Parts: sequence; C-alpha cells; structure tokens
Amino acid sequence: MVTEEEVAAVGRTLLDAAQPLPARFRALFTLRNLGGPAAIDCIVRGFADSSALLKHELAFCLGQMRDRAAIPALLGVLQDSRQEPMVRHEAGEALGAIGDPEVLDILRHYSEDPVVEVAETCQLAVRRLEWLQEHGEEPGSSPYHSVDPAPPAEETDVATLHAVLLDESRPLFDRYRAMFALRNLGGRDAVLALADGLRAGSALFRHEIGYVLGQMQDEACVPQLTAALCSRAENPMVRHECAEALGSIARPSCLETLRAFAQDEERVVRESCEVALDMYEYENGPQFQYADGLCRLQA
Repeated sequence: MVTEEEVAAVGRTLLDAAQPLPARFRALFTLRNLGGPAAIDCIVRGFADSSALLKHELAFCLGQMRDRAAIPALLGVLQDSRQEPMVRHEAGEALGAIGDPEVLDILRHYSEDPVVEVAETCQLAVRRLEWLQEHGEEPGSSPYHSVDPAPPAEETDVATLHAVLLDESRPLFDRYRAMFALRNLGGRDAVLALADGLRAGSALFRHEIGYVLGQMQDEACVPQLTAALCSRAENPMVRHECAEALGSIARPSCLETLRAFAQDEERVVRESCEVALDMYEYENGPQFQYADGLCRLQA
C-alpha cells in the first residue's frame, strides 16, 4: 500500500517549479496511476503553474483517471479565459473522457467558444457523451489503454478510413472515429494514412494525429512528424504533440531533431522536446517504468 505521505511527497515533486520538467512529468504520471483524492488534489493544484505544457498534461491525466471528483477543477479551467487555449482544450477533452452527462450543457455552451480549438474540443466531447447515452456503455477498451475523444469506427478497410479521415466536409467526430480505427488496426499502411492527416485544416485534428502516431511508435511516420515540428508556421500545440511523438518512437532518426528544438523560441515546443528526450532515454534504457515517482522516493 502507498501511504498518504508518499503520495504527498510525489505531489511535492510535481508542484516544485525548481525541479526539472521531466521529473515533474514522471511524478504526474505516478499520481495518475495511484489515483484517489490526495493524488487528484495534488494534480489540481498544478493548474497555478506557468507552464502551459504541464497544465495540459495535468488535464489529460485527470481525464484518463475518469474520477468525477476532478470535474469541478476541470470546469474551472475550461471556463477560465486566462488559461492558454491548449490547457482549456485539454480540460474540455478530459470532461468528455470522464463521461458524466451532467457537464453536457456547459460543453454545449463552450462548443461556440471564440477559441476554435476549445470550441472543436467541446463539440467532440458533446458527441462522445451523446454516443455514450445512445449506446449505454463505453466503447471497447483501447489497445493502448487510453480513454479516447471518440470511439473507433467499425470500418476496417484502410483506404475507406483514409478517405473519411481526410474528408473536410465530414463531421469532425466521424473523422476522429476513422483516426482511432486506423490506430487500432496498426501497420505501416495505417500509419502512413494517419500521417497524411498532418496536412488537415484543423489544428486540433493535426495535434490529435500527432498524439496517435506517438502511441503507435512506428518509425514510418518520423519524416512527417519531423516536418511538422520543424515548421515554425505550424500551431505550437501541433508541434508539441509531434515532438512528444518523436520521443515515444525513440529511434535514432528522432534524436537530432529533438535536441535541436529543445532550444526553440516557443516555450511549449522546447519543453515538449525536453520531455521527449527523457522519454527517448526511457524507451532505450533499462528502466522498468516511466511513472517512477515512488522509485525515486525510495532511491
């Protein structure tokens, strides 16, 4: 059993701005895995931090934990226009992931937010909650053990899914369903089909493509991820997700780019590269787990 003192100690690492960001990320994912009120309280307190990247990950973890106790804090972040768009977006997505229909009216309201990434996220969250109500159950578990913003489509033909993925006239929810179906199918053809999505019109959509490619950890998409990260015209939220994907893929072809952009002028990009380089080391090293906050305490 993990003691309250140990949870609090991991929380102190998370909340200590003097700690290296990779150590704070590892503490965060440790708290996510531990769960419970004390872990949620530590995570919520992090929304006062100055790092948009860290706050984005706080919201992501709260969504993945699927604990209703996090709903008030996530609503507060979504409604706070002083928070960065990528943080508010992730709070909206987390509310959809938790799956409680009590937030539907608020999500519908923010589906018309002037910040397009927030509005699109809330539109997707509304559709996810409506889908859950229609089907009466969560979609089948993801092979990546993630709670996704849309259930995978039932279609299994890569070419058909590729066409839906890139069809800008289709509802975003349908295109996300194609995205997660391609991810679950796996293989080089599915990876390359998904990588084409990095040319889509929606920055939110492109950012989710980066996330999914990171989950798949297939080197075939490294050129497309690298090009997106290197493009200073690209939305920083997309560049951030592509950097983290390269860290997850963790092949030598990723390393030089991550090192170069760890000095980027955009804070969220350079911090993402810093975290990605730590992930690269983890993927190529002997460590048993990434979320090693408890092991660090014992060391």
